[in-house]
Amino acid sequence: MPNRSSAARDHAALVNLLRSRAAVATDPRERAERRFEAGRLTGSAKNLQPWHFVVVEDRVTLQKLGALARTGAHVAQAAAAVVVAVDKTPFAVSDASRAIQSMLLAAWADGVGSNWVGFGGLEEVKTLLGIPAKLDLLAILPLGYPARAVGRGKKDRKPIGAVAHRERYGQPFE
Repeated sequence: MPNRSSAARDHAALVNLLRSRAAVATDPRERAERRFEAGRLTGSAKNLQPWHFVVVEDRVTLQKLGALARTGAHVAQAAAAVVVAVDKTPFAVSDASRAIQSMLLAAWADGVGSNWVGFGGLEEVKTLLGIPAKLDLLAILPLGYPARAVGRGKKDRKPIGAVAHRERYGQPFE
C-alpha cells in the first residue's frame, strides 16, 4: 500500500470515527467559519456550487428549528446550526451532500459534534428562514461540543463483504 499523507490518514480516521450525535455548547467563530469554508470549497459538478448555507445562532430560531425538524429536536440545544439549501439542478443534492460531509469532517476535526437532520419535509423551515421557493432545503446541521464523549469504540456497520463486490455484483470482495 502506498504511503498516505498525514492529511489523508487524518481524514480516514475521522470517517472511521464519525458518528451522529446531538451536540451542545458554544463554538468560537473562527472555527465555525473554517467549517463553512470547508463546505464552500468542496468540489462541484460543472463547478455550479449549487449550495446556500444559512448559519443560525439565535437561540429562539434554533428552538424553532428543533420543533420543526421531525428527526432533530436536539437542534434546539445546539450552539449553532447550518441550514443547507440547494438550487434545483440535476447535481445539486450530490454536490451539497459532499459539502455537508466536508463540513461535518471539519467540525469533528475541531472536536465539534454534528449530524444530518432532515431530508425533505422542511418547508416550514424555508418559511422561517426566508429561503426562496426556487431553492430546495436539504438539511440542518446542528453544531456544538458534545455533551458527553463520543466517537470512541467500534462503529456498528455491515462487514465489507456485505457491501463490496469484486468485478461483478455478488462476487465476494476478499
